[in-house]
Amino acid sequence: MEMPVVSACEVDACAYNTDRSCHALAITVGDVRHAHCDTYFKAPAKGGDPIAVGHVGACKMSDCQHNVQFECQAPGITVGYVENAADCLTYSPA
Repeated sequence: MEMPVVSACEVDACAYNTDRSCHALAITVGDVRHAHCDTYFKAPAKGGDPIAVGHVGACKMSDCQHNVQFECQAPGITVGYVENAADCLTYSPA
């Protein structure tokens, strides 16, 4: 199984975001109750692999229609702001 890509990330304050693109090798989504990007954090410098595109490594949102055994099955996701939090905008309750 291939990990879904982070197709777009609007959370430019994240240390892994450069030019609205995620460069973390793999992110984690959710904390069981909320579909936030658990990998998001602020730092004075940018991180990640500058030539890599981020992927979804794990998703804790078992009630999402794209989630099978805590693995995201969407072809790609979008991360953006929901009430000032970095959230998976592809999350869709089953």
